[in-house]
Amino acid sequence: MDGWQGPEDSSLQPGSAEVLLRGQFPLVPALRHSCALTLTRGGELHIQGVEAGLDSLSTVLKLADCIGCCSFRGGETQEPAAYFSIFCYPFKKGWWDSSASRQRVVKTFQVSRSQDVEENLKLAETWAKKIRELSLPKIPKQEGVTYDLLPRPCQVLVLLNPQSGTGRALQLFHSHVKPMLTEANIAFTVFVTERPNHAHDFVQNGDLSSWNALVVMAGDGLMFEVVNGLMERQDWESALKKPLCILPGGSGNALAASINHYAGNEPAIKEELLTNCTYILCKGLHTPMDLVSLRTASGKRLFSFLSFGWGFISDVDITSERYRKLGNARFTMGTVQCLAKLEVYKGRLSYLPVGETSASSSPYREQSSSSGQSGHHTCYRNGHPSHILPQTVPGMSHVPEGTWPEDSLLVPFNQPVPKHWTVEPEEEFVSIFAIYQSHLGADYVMAPKAKLHDGSIHLFYLKAGVSRTALLKLFLAIQKGTHMDLNCPQLRYIPVRAFRIEPFVAAGLMTVDGEMLPCEPVQGQVQNQLCRIIGGP
Repeated sequence: MDGWQGPEDSSLQPGSAEVLLRGQFPLVPALRHSCALTLTRGGELHIQGVEAGLDSLSTVLKLADCIGCCSFRGGETQEPAAYFSIFCYPFKKGWWDSSASRQRVVKTFQVSRSQDVEENLKLAETWAKKIRELSLPKIPKQEGVTYDLLPRPCQVLVLLNPQSGTGRALQLFHSHVKPMLTEANIAFTVFVTERPNHAHDFVQNGDLSSWNALVVMAGDGLMFEVVNGLMERQDWESALKKPLCILPGGSGNALAASINHYAGNEPAIKEELLTNCTYILCKGLHTPMDLVSLRTASGKRLFSFLSFGWGFISDVDITSERYRKLGNARFTMGTVQCLAKLEVYKGRLSYLPVGETSASSSPYREQSSSSGQSGHHTCYRNGHPSHILPQTVPGMSHVPEGTWPEDSLLVPFNQPVPKHWTVEPEEEFVSIFAIYQSHLGADYVMAPKAKLHDGSIHLFYLKAGVSRTALLKLFLAIQKGTHMDLNCPQLRYIPVRAFRIEPFVAAGLMTVDGEMLPCEPVQGQVQNQLCRIIGGP
């Protein structure tokens, strides 16, 4: 028999939690075993075997780990029973690894209290609805930051690049992501990209009103396309209010690793990172994210969510692209290759440190120039295509410059930086790297203190004179985020609000969010909370 009341749960301490529901239901598929369920306001489902000797059935499910709960009728049998299933992904340690990863736990219970299937279904839905309510994440309260939740039910657009990383993104979507979205009652449409800038063009020109969020399953390059495609819409301000989400499907997966880090999870890679990020999507908490407005001397304006670099780190990123089928191991191969021919780049670095008050200066105004043909250009490096951002990003002319957020900290390139900026006296660099997220790659923690909306650009630069041995030690330490502990005299770090890099010679590779740029003067400033991302806090 099952019903509202059942035996007292010995796992509950008197007065420790308010009981919302209590019942006794057979556990599926072993229907001969009944369990006493106790649902508490504190977000716990206590499951206790009723018969003697069934202690193995007793457990406590924390609803903070729950992504969904559904009620449903029985199969084709004539029995009047209904059912409800709860889907949880608690952290568990595997016997092969000391680190914990999310593991799927499903519990299904039969409701056969009445001979009327509708009555049973009503009771099953009562439990399912209350479990769903208690599973919603608590919305953090932080001054100046607005958190929110995706509606339920909701619909998302999944933009997927099947060629990213090892080429398994579509397979991993069906094997890992799709089942979890179904359990969380999240409907989805999959848009598979077929060419460079396919996602960019779609989000720039398409009707996005049917979806509550845009999910990118690829590497960081596809997110760069989506962000800039949204910025080139006439309604970019409202379009950026639609939350973005990243699911790791590439080889670098820096943003996905950062989102996992901000959630307080242990470091993860490959399928474990994918499960963690899909879980974060299913919970539906979204928060503001800073973007960085980048301007180049040739007239481009780009919006970046991850990083800008010149020199060694960018060299590694682009050089390793030919090894992307190796997954994250590509960066090890690229590092070794670039160490063998360590380069030094000459230029000027200027920046506005965080905390400096802005002196009055004329805000940036676009200088008139005769732009050439816009389009996506492809060059070949060692027989492999390498997509270089065009001199004028496609569609950017469709949005009047004055409608975009103002770069109030920047001045035109033909003017010196404002006097309250810092100009570094060093002119020879191995690498300059500005990052706004915690991770440089899935297992490279470049700026461990970075946050999604901290209003900072975390600027690292490595002066000439560093040895290959010291540089290798730095890269190994970045894997744990301890590179600053090495006290390398050539490595400097400072959080800034804006920066300018002026190469003396067009040498070396520049990258924005992992995509290659022509080498030229570049400046940028943080634009606080310009878009929204699923993740937190």
